[in-house]
Amino acid sequence: MSITTKTGDKGITSLCCGKRIRKDHILVDICGTFDELCSFLGLAKSLIKNRTTKKLLESIQKDLFVIGAEIATSAKFLNRLKKRIDNNYVKRLEDNINNLESKIKLKGRCFLLPGENFISSAFDVGRTIARRAERQIVALKHKNILKNQYIIIYLNRLSDLLYLLARAYEKKHRKL
Repeated sequence: MSITTKTGDKGITSLCCGKRIRKDHILVDICGTFDELCSFLGLAKSLIKNRTTKKLLESIQKDLFVIGAEIATSAKFLNRLKKRIDNNYVKRLEDNINNLESKIKLKGRCFLLPGENFISSAFDVGRTIARRAERQIVALKHKNILKNQYIIIYLNRLSDLLYLLARAYEKKHRKL
């Protein structure tokens, strides 16, 4: 089977369960943002040696697929999804945040210039993409398209975690 189906040649694509929408629809844009974020996390994962961090990033990539599936599924078909983001996913991120905060001693809450090295930069780009995804998800919530409140919370925690990972992989803060 070829990946070239030609079904999108007129600017239309399918959501889960077959609904067809224009490729410039907000849902398609958000799914693209999650794809971009997942790819940058894959880049970061490919650069690091620490197995624990690699496993964490892979679990986050899988979470992004769970969120993407929910976004791309019409409300009437959400019951067909085997997984949905809930408080357990958020708690896992919070546990990782707490662990990193105990290892990294940052001086107050401040903005830092990204770019000390390739790994920290990949995490910082991922963080900015996670923030964009969060803004897009908030827009869905305000349009009453999204009902799952945990997706916003998850993305907010994810950007915090990516910030800390970027700092952890900078030479001046490296503890991993």
